[in-house]
Amino acid sequence: MNYYKNFDFRKASELIELALKEDIGKGDLTTELLISSNSHSKAALLVKENGIIAGLEIFKLVFEIIDKEIKITFTKKDGNTVRTGDVIGKLSGNTRNLLKGERISLNLLQRMSGIATFTNFLISKLKNKNIKIIDTRKTTPNLRIFEKLAVLIGGGANHRFGLYDMILIKDNHIDANGGISRTLDILAGKKINIREKIEIEVKNLDQLKMVISKGEKIIERVMLDNFSIGDVKKAVSLNDNLFEIEISGGIDEKNISKYQNIRGIDYISAGSITHSVNSMDISLNFIT
Repeated sequence: MNYYKNFDFRKASELIELALKEDIGKGDLTTELLISSNSHSKAALLVKENGIIAGLEIFKLVFEIIDKEIKITFTKKDGNTVRTGDVIGKLSGNTRNLLKGERISLNLLQRMSGIATFTNFLISKLKNKNIKIIDTRKTTPNLRIFEKLAVLIGGGANHRFGLYDMILIKDNHIDANGGISRTLDILAGKKINIREKIEIEVKNLDQLKMVISKGEKIIERVMLDNFSIGDVKKAVSLNDNLFEIEISGGIDEKNISKYQNIRGIDYISAGSITHSVNSMDISLNFIT
């Protein structure tokens, strides 16, 4: 699967360059003190825990930015399962440049692999291929393109990328407009000029009934926020496939399986897949 089909490598390069500038600054003092400028080394990429590897192309991009002469070969592909002790890649090239790229390349690979692994874990707990696990905007500032890519590699899907590519009407928008009925009226008057997909958040069944009553030709997806399992079942019955249904709020590995047999759910969004994961333990070891 080509996870990078729509990936913005130009933007990724810009972000990596900023990260390298932050890390290297005026120079790698230790390396420049101890390592000859013409030194050449080999290194192995070692996985130290089980999971799903994600971000190998990003890892490679870091070194391409630093030194295009560095050679990298991988034994795994993004999305592959890896096990403790697996050597998934080998590098060779200028020693100074290998050391310059070590930390940034590993940080991104470890973070992305942690996200992919946890996303895949939630999918395995849900056990329902008809419901897509999607991310949120609860991402690390300036790392969103990498973290949302990792969700895809882990088998999940992306929600809106930012505030600019989808209309998501949340509780604060509704309250600021004086309630859900008034908000729907405003939308109805502006729908002709709206091209983006429109989703609205509801807090209870009464709000859902209002959306069903007034939003059929306006709304495409409804987010059920912090609904109990009982109310989710009532909601999908009331909806009767009129809108796409997204479940949101406090969903994790402990409770996601409760939704597996409920028909009428299209998406489950989970902020935890990007904001509460542990990075995978991966190291870059020089071969002597």
